[in-house]
Amino acid sequence: MLTQEEMARFRAGDSDAVRAVYREYGRLVYAVCRNQLGDPQLAEDAAQQTFLKAWRSARTVDPGRDLAPWLATIARRTAIDVHRQESRQVSSDIDDVPASHPALVSEPVAIERTYDAWQVRQALDELPPDEREVVQLQHLEGLTQTAVAQRLGVPVGTVKSRSHRAHKKLAGRLGHLREGFG
Repeated sequence: MLTQEEMARFRAGDSDAVRAVYREYGRLVYAVCRNQLGDPQLAEDAAQQTFLKAWRSARTVDPGRDLAPWLATIARRTAIDVHRQESRQVSSDIDDVPASHPALVSEPVAIERTYDAWQVRQALDELPPDEREVVQLQHLEGLTQTAVAQRLGVPVGTVKSRSHRAHKKLAGRLGHLREGFG
C-alpha cells in the first residue's frame, strides 16, 4: 500500500513515486492488459503505456482513494487501444487468405445458376441407370473411361458407347444452357 507521502508525490508527478506505484500495482496492470490482449509482449507494451498515461494524469487522482480501480481502467482502455492499433497494422493480401476463412464472405449463388444446376440434375436422373452411372463416374469422380470400365467390370467399348449415348441425350436436353456460355 502506498503511503500518503508517496501518493502526494505521485500526484505531483515525482518519478520516484511513479516507481513506487509501479512496484505496488505493476502486476495488476499487467494482468489486466494480458487478459485483454492475450499476448505477453503486447501486454507489456500496454502496461508501460498505462503507467505513462497514469503519470501524465496523476494530478487528477483523488488522494483518498485506492489507485487500483483507476489504474485498471486505464490499463483496460490502453489494451483496447493497443489491440485496435495492432489489428490495423496486421493485414494480408486477400489471395493469401484461405477460401474457408470465416472473415471471407462469398456471394450467394444466383437463382439462375441454381436453376441450371437443378436442370442438369434432373436430366441426369432421367438417364437410364447404366448411362447415368458412367457419366457420374466420369464427371463427378473424374475417372477415365478405362477406370470406369474397371470399376464397373465391363469392356471399355461398353463404357464408350454408354457415355456417347448419355452425352447425346444430355446435349439434347440441356443445349439451351450452352447459349449462356458462348
